[in-house]
Amino acid sequence: MKTIMLTAVLAFVAYSAKAQENVDGITGATRQAVKTEKQNNTLSRLQIGGYGEAVMTRNFYSQSFNRYKQPENYADDKSHGRFDLPHVCLNLGYDFGKGWTLGTEIEFEHGGNGTAVEIEAEEAGEYEAEVEKGGEVNIEQFWINKAFGNGEFNIKAGEIIVPVGYSNAYHEPNQFFTAYRPEGEATIMPNTWHQVGVSLWGRLKDWRYEVEFLSGLNSESFTAENFVHYGATSPYEFKVANNYAGAVRIDNYSIKGMRIGLSSYYGYSFRNTLRTPGSQYDNVTGALSIVALDFSLNRWNWIVRGNIDYAHLSDADAISAYNQANWTHHKYQDGNPHHYTNIGRNALAYAVEAGYNIFSQISNRKVKNEKFYVFGRFEHYNTMASGTYESMYKYAKKYRWAVGLNYSPVKQITIKGEYSYRFFEKPNNNGLNPDSPLYKQPYNNEPSISLGVTYCGWFL
Repeated sequence: MKTIMLTAVLAFVAYSAKAQENVDGITGATRQAVKTEKQNNTLSRLQIGGYGEAVMTRNFYSQSFNRYKQPENYADDKSHGRFDLPHVCLNLGYDFGKGWTLGTEIEFEHGGNGTAVEIEAEEAGEYEAEVEKGGEVNIEQFWINKAFGNGEFNIKAGEIIVPVGYSNAYHEPNQFFTAYRPEGEATIMPNTWHQVGVSLWGRLKDWRYEVEFLSGLNSESFTAENFVHYGATSPYEFKVANNYAGAVRIDNYSIKGMRIGLSSYYGYSFRNTLRTPGSQYDNVTGALSIVALDFSLNRWNWIVRGNIDYAHLSDADAISAYNQANWTHHKYQDGNPHHYTNIGRNALAYAVEAGYNIFSQISNRKVKNEKFYVFGRFEHYNTMASGTYESMYKYAKKYRWAVGLNYSPVKQITIKGEYSYRFFEKPNNNGLNPDSPLYKQPYNNEPSISLGVTYCGWFL
């Protein structure tokens, strides 16, 4: 009897469940299908990707930081080698629908950084924090974008890329031939330049435009050898925004396979810090102006790229005097994050590179879509193109050429090999005897060999 009653109860429950499914019009299989569809829809809105570089370099010159001050003492120094992870980036994006999207990029420069707490046996078992490795971790992008229409007009806000110059707008490893990012632009400007701001951008037929509103750079972080490169960083938990700046970029695609871009930046840089200067600096603004022209051509199995960048900093001498005064006052202060060096009034960088895909002439490699570029590059940059202290920093005027190979077995991976030669202008000694105390020793040239492997792509 118990068995019969239990069987009847189970049958009734099953019948009720089946009846409820029929009432709802949804079966268990249908529910699973709906759930699967929602998951697939979510995944279709999600983007996961990134890029990275691993490089081995042998430098055939001195690694001493004094090699430019007394070059004759370092002419015979041995070569030195380095392994490096210049950039490893993870990109996450999501499409919320109705034109709203999210974009993020986390960048680990030179392997990131790390610290650890250790118990030191040699120091009576004391706890001690140790720096385990160098490098940086940055939120390079974190923005919300609202698109209107078919992309003709967009509003983006958050941590955004400042697309001034070629290397900031196109900084992924498949967008340059060399093992490291283009040296000139990466020296005189922040690279990759990113700041919190608001951007208006879009595409109208053969034109792409972008206008940005940003916080200004910080002149206390400008240096003689890197101009404004470190000016976008902040040692605080926030970015000081006493001054504001604007950036504009326009790209044209009218010619098949070619893009021409014009970009500019303008903003005040002095007083963009927590420190308050004296009244003698009331009229100092540190207005920074940058204009850059760049192009890329990808046609006829050639890739050719080029750029020219010019920057001007007003009040450079007054800022140099302020920085030097602060250096004298704070040089023994621990944790001082600023550089306090002399600054040039103008900086300049230009470059051109060209590569030919020789696999385009080999039929079976062409079918497999493999690429093998042989390239050459020449560039010049000068962080002291003019200024009161120009004669003190002759080594800031550098030239560099490179030749090498780029092999891509698949679209997302490129293996790079490069020989580069950095050199300087020889000083004008006007026939002086090398033994004369007035004779100036030329700087030692700096050749190197680099091998690297890179990836760039979307995984989802």
